[in-house]
Amino acid sequence: MPARIDFQTEPARYRHWKLAFAGDVAELIMDVDENAGLFEGYQLKLNSYDLGVDIELADAVQRLRFEHPEVKVVVLRSGKDRVFCAGANIRMLAGSSHTHKVNFCKFTNETRNGMEDASQGSGQKYLCAIRGTAAGGGYELALATDHILLADDGSSTVALPELPLLAVLPGTGGLTRVTDKRKVRRDFADAFCTTEEGVRGARAVKWRLVDQAVSNSKFEQAVADAARKLAAKSDRPSGAKGIALTPIERRIKADVIAYSSVKVEIERDARRATITILGPSGPPPSSVEAMAEEGAAFWPLRLARELDDAILHLRLNEPEIGVLIFKTQGEPTRVLAFDQFLDANKGHWLAREILHFWKRTLKRVDMTSRSLVALIEPGSCFAGTLAELAFACDRSFMLIGGLPGDNRPPAALVLSALNFGAYPMGNDLSRLATRFLGEPASVDRAKADIGKALAAEDCESLGLVTATLDRIDWADEVRIFLEERSSFSADGLTGMEANLRFAGPETMETKIFGRLTAWQNWIFQRPNAAGAEGALKRYGTGVKANFNPERV
Repeated sequence: MPARIDFQTEPARYRHWKLAFAGDVAELIMDVDENAGLFEGYQLKLNSYDLGVDIELADAVQRLRFEHPEVKVVVLRSGKDRVFCAGANIRMLAGSSHTHKVNFCKFTNETRNGMEDASQGSGQKYLCAIRGTAAGGGYELALATDHILLADDGSSTVALPELPLLAVLPGTGGLTRVTDKRKVRRDFADAFCTTEEGVRGARAVKWRLVDQAVSNSKFEQAVADAARKLAAKSDRPSGAKGIALTPIERRIKADVIAYSSVKVEIERDARRATITILGPSGPPPSSVEAMAEEGAAFWPLRLARELDDAILHLRLNEPEIGVLIFKTQGEPTRVLAFDQFLDANKGHWLAREILHFWKRTLKRVDMTSRSLVALIEPGSCFAGTLAELAFACDRSFMLIGGLPGDNRPPAALVLSALNFGAYPMGNDLSRLATRFLGEPASVDRAKADIGKALAAEDCESLGLVTATLDRIDWADEVRIFLEERSSFSADGLTGMEANLRFAGPETMETKIFGRLTAWQNWIFQRPNAAGAEGALKRYGTGVKANFNPERV
């Protein structure tokens, strides 16, 4: 594996994707360079992909939202003949660590969720045009779109062949999107997922695996017609000018990652990292036009991009860091001013995109398999949007009063209107509604205190923090918690935290990530898949896998 996986890229550096624009329609073309894999030891043949391919896709999806507000429909298609996408590269999966495989699947899911969020939240619709084979992750990519067209040419197919070929399951939400999103009948889904060669033409339409099957001679016209219909459903602003997502500025040293508003300090011996968020240095702009002029430097957008990058870096490049400690520094009233500005202008396309980006970034925090703890101390600014980080944590500790020699104001937590629905979790509930699932009146009590600086005693009374501690107990209690957390089994904590974070209703998203945590963590390690005689190791060798027949 490379020394460090970098999640920053830009279209000029793409090796695997191309973008083309025509009015309110963009084409996102998958044309994978088979010799540009992220690791050594495999080729990305047949438009198969690894994490490097998906990093570019995630960047493209993000840029389409922010840099091209005029685009109402994105047509996803292949740049290669006779193949759409063969899915995740098998050699890459066979040679990767278990940790990388699971984090790879998690990132691909988040990217596809981002495509669906672009459609649902921002009116930027996705259309998939399949010519050739769309297998495994290739079909899962199509499943993330609003409308799927399949060439009815006798050879183009859709397939989820992971079980018969590899003894694993579709890792990017395939089973769940087939049943919950496309409403495929259970018996048809069973037949589909155990058929190596896939399904084509009229049968794919009948089983609701695709929306249309169109002959080659009429295919391009059908794509244009479908794009036009999707565009009519979009509320994207015609003629709006986008903003450039300029490179994120950061400095990476051995144990420190420094951004403009985020600092990550890593304690390797203790297996933990502290993420400190810096509040804004001044007031919000006077108008949406001034916000657009600031572009990527606008504090809420700049911070969301930096935090998102930091979380991804820790996930993939620091797998032994088990505890993430969130701190903030700044003036709460300034954070609230930015919240109020965004909320007041949420009808503007850019403000809307920034709010949706924060929603996705906070979900990224929710889905990170690390113990999360917030320390609310003097001088902190856990207010509004930044308070969501405290509510995302497994535990939160708040200091009563101040510390000797510290002249900063006592710790306070401040709520804004954005804490009550703007940033839903995967279960479609706010973090406060999830926190108070059994006591909805507590949400109303908290809502009544919007805008108030809530001291430690107030937060304890309202149930907004786990514990409040005075200066005598603060250091010892926090130390004991952190040492205890580091002593537990990482596997056990991952399972426990994933179960406890998403109380309440089940959604397609919580099913996808819950099954990823449970099924893939187990199946990816079983000998039938990953053993020396398993399907992942023997795939393509001509020798059949040797399966243990026991049902567990």
